[in-house]
Amino acid sequence: QVQLAESGGGSVQSGGSLRLSCSVSGYAYSSPCMAWFRQAPGKEREWVAAMDSDDDTRTADSVKGRFTISRDSSKNTLYLQMIGLKPEDTAMYYCAAKKSMCFGFFFRETNYDYWGQGTQVTVSS
Repeated sequence: QVQLAESGGGSVQSGGSLRLSCSVSGYAYSSPCMAWFRQAPGKEREWVAAMDSDDDTRTADSVKGRFTISRDSSKNTLYLQMIGLKPEDTAMYYCAAKKSMCFGFFFRETNYDYWGQGTQVTVSS
């Protein structure tokens, strides 16, 4: 059974940094197709960044240059390094994984089969 567990959220001031982690267990492949999403209060969940099974990455325009997705396969952990945080980055952040490997990027919630419970990021001005 695949399980994802996020950690690393917290409260920071505008301009601050955080690194989110997503620990993956029970996955059949060494390089899962994964992504980070976020959901602010009253808003729909939005895609933030993705990594395919070749470790190629893509980030949303709203966070490009500030957020970086990466993976440590030896630790079965996905990361989201966030710098230059803004109040509009305040949201619950979720990691997600596809059931299969992928070579390319997927941006919809329905593209992903497994989800973590989320970790809260709050950025104050």
